[in-house]
Amino acid sequence: MTEHELLPSIDTVHWGYLDATLPPALEIADGDIVTVHSVSGSAEETPVAGYCVRPELKSIQRALSPELGPHILTGPIKIKGAMPGDTLRIDILDVRLRDNWGYNIIRPGKGMLHEEFGEPHTVHFGIDLETGAIATPWGGALTARPFFGVMATAPNAEDGRRSSVAPGYFGGNLDNKELTAGSTLYLPVSVEGALVSIGDGHAAQGDGEVCLTAVETALTGCFRFTVIKAGQMPLPYAETLTHMIAMGFGENLDLAVREALRSAISLICNQTGMTAANAYTLCSVAADVRITQLVNVTTGAHVMIPKSVFPPARPE
Repeated sequence: MTEHELLPSIDTVHWGYLDATLPPALEIADGDIVTVHSVSGSAEETPVAGYCVRPELKSIQRALSPELGPHILTGPIKIKGAMPGDTLRIDILDVRLRDNWGYNIIRPGKGMLHEEFGEPHTVHFGIDLETGAIATPWGGALTARPFFGVMATAPNAEDGRRSSVAPGYFGGNLDNKELTAGSTLYLPVSVEGALVSIGDGHAAQGDGEVCLTAVETALTGCFRFTVIKAGQMPLPYAETLTHMIAMGFGENLDLAVREALRSAISLICNQTGMTAANAYTLCSVAADVRITQLVNVTTGAHVMIPKSVFPPARPE
């Protein structure tokens, strides 16, 4: 196992898209650990005074332009030995705040209540890097719970260049606030090397992310990448110390919930050997269906399945 570090620069980020033809910014071995640093925000969203704006963000803003989507993504990272049909296990070992500021935006035509909020609106938040307190302009403070909104393997080559906005089978803009330090994300591998991209740092977010964004900010994350050679699930799923998390996406929330439930049933069956009918029943009596996000073109839902309700493992 080797440890690596990947810093954002004009040579190691791509802005707004995922693409199977991107050259890797870093190549690692199966099982290696990478510390990934991110930046966030266009020049329009960057505060002009009172906060420390990193020179690498300014360089990226001058040299690059967003293409298809707004997210500045660090990577891709190529994992040797990862092949289409595999699953990539991403252990999120640590996530830390990187900048002393964040922002939230409302944009015309976007957000859950876009008909009612038609004027652009940007809010900047001060972040205390020692305590994790996020100062709000209306008074009081939020408590930071940082996570990366975008973690993705490259999409299939035949899908071409895809916007970073809509999540999918490759992961992408999941915006799932459960993916904090200590959790594990499982993503299907569609191209050789997996080609993982990470970004869209969030200091805090509510389920739904209803106005369009979370508290967007720069983060540093530490990840272990492990290739699993069998048993690929068709959609991303995740694990915490206490829960398995099934995810689903759709053009509307109803479709997203249906897909998340189907994924939850498959996940339960694969983990426990239960029948599909019993797994469906377990979802109804013990799991929680939650809205992930409502604003990324493709909506997201996830099912929180307590591990404590799984049947006991049978002795060998």
